[in-house]
Amino acid sequence: MTTLMEKAHAGLVTDEIKCVAVNEGLDADDVRKYLALGHIVIPKSIDSKSHPVGIGKLMRTKINANIGTSRDYVDIEAEVKKAITAEKYGADTIMDLSTGGDLDLVRKRIIDAVNIPVGSVPIYQAAGKGIEAMTSDDMFNAVRIHAKDGIDFVTIHAGVNHESFRRLKNSDRILNVVSRGGALTLSWMKNNYEENPFYAEYDYLLELMREYELTISLGDGMRPGCINDASDRAKFEEFIQLGELVKRARATGVQTLVEGPGHVPIDEIGLSVTSMKHLTENAPLYLLGPLVTDIAPGYDHITAAMGGALAGMYGADFLCMTTPAEHLALPDEDDIREGTIVTRIAAHVADLTKDGVSERARAVDREMALARKELDWNKQFRLAIDSEKAKKIHARSKNIDTCSMCSELCSIKMMREVMGKK
Repeated sequence: MTTLMEKAHAGLVTDEIKCVAVNEGLDADDVRKYLALGHIVIPKSIDSKSHPVGIGKLMRTKINANIGTSRDYVDIEAEVKKAITAEKYGADTIMDLSTGGDLDLVRKRIIDAVNIPVGSVPIYQAAGKGIEAMTSDDMFNAVRIHAKDGIDFVTIHAGVNHESFRRLKNSDRILNVVSRGGALTLSWMKNNYEENPFYAEYDYLLELMREYELTISLGDGMRPGCINDASDRAKFEEFIQLGELVKRARATGVQTLVEGPGHVPIDEIGLSVTSMKHLTENAPLYLLGPLVTDIAPGYDHITAAMGGALAGMYGADFLCMTTPAEHLALPDEDDIREGTIVTRIAAHVADLTKDGVSERARAVDREMALARKELDWNKQFRLAIDSEKAKKIHARSKNIDTCSMCSELCSIKMMREVMGKK
């Protein structure tokens, strides 16, 4: 089978490429060119019914929403509602991180509920019967099962290996490993005295990726889980490994994302992002946050958006939304809604600065400025990222022409009269 990346390399402009080009307002051949180089990915497996979404160079910054059951809370209908809510409020992709209940059923229901690409972490299912019982075959079989169900991209922690583990053991980290997939992988390695199968048998993994046209999202198992642990040797050792894995994937025509941290102080975000992009051959970079402080539980959607906006400015391509429930509980539907909206804001803020994207992003802000100048509230609501909330708050105003903050002292209204406009 010829993969989408190989078709792009051969000069073919496929339907997926055309669709992404139209959605982004770009020339289709530019999309094709950067997809062939691996600087853009379009996660869409052969059995997927999702709408094509482009991530990477020249693309607007995309956002992902994580949902899924836990072993304490299994409510499939609730997770389906979360998926629908995330798509409604602007998520570009969904990831099913379920660990409890009938994982196959949850995954299929989520895929059927949305029109956007869906990702997963197969090792969560492979480890369902316990780390002690999990085999390398279980790990690869889980990838195949997810692919057959129509998953578009999978997180694989192939950079977690003996070398990155050695760096971790010699570090002064407080939180060691906070990646669930990374911790599962290291536990398996310790129990079996073997190398990570996804690293040791990476060529076989790539064969699976090719067979199903899966996009591989190389997970950052060594991502820092607190400000103290940011930018250490363990993280960068893993990114050196991930860069090598990116090159091997591209050589086989497999599209590749690279995942990143995590928790990073705001003055280190630029270094972190530019280093990761350099070490991983400019693969599209997918970040969780990064959160810029550790002391705001209940508001981590805000700390993540602060870091995400800056990371996007420096070149991050894909932001995983964080909810108010981060570090506290399984998010509910309201948490998913709020996290999605806040991350959309961060992505747009980044897009205002990005080469190839800023002109399109700034055009929307210009329209909002013009709507405010004309006191055109309906247009303002239409342009707002969260129009529902904007309408609800404005409804508290008695004067429909202005807002209750300034009322008749509205500077815009006064200046319309000063400038001779009614």
